[in-house]
Amino acid sequence: QVQLVESGGGLVQPGGSLRLSCAASGFTFSMYTMRWYRQAPGKERELVAAIGGAGGSENYADSMKGRFTISRDNAKSTVYLQMNSLKPEDTAVYYCYAARGLRYYWGQGTQVTVSP
Repeated sequence: QVQLVESGGGLVQPGGSLRLSCAASGFTFSMYTMRWYRQAPGKERELVAAIGGAGGSENYADSMKGRFTISRDNAKSTVYLQMNSLKPEDTAVYYCYAARGLRYYWGQGTQVTVSP
């Protein structure tokens, strides 16, 4: 059974940091591109960052460049999203996503709220 379980969300003040984790199981993690998406209330889901199976080929949405870092540990089947200099507009549900060819899986999401 495939599972993607996000954790690490919560409430943080502007300028603060959080590290999200996504633990994967049920598939060969290292063969999948991993992505983080987010969805704010009333907005469409948007891509935050992506990383290739071997850990390279990192890509970021323009608004996250320099503030967010995606990484993965294939030995632990886990992908991370380090978020620094958080802003209120970063408030959203953050989702983990795994893709390989026509196969893809979503996590259940973790809430990140940036507020004074």
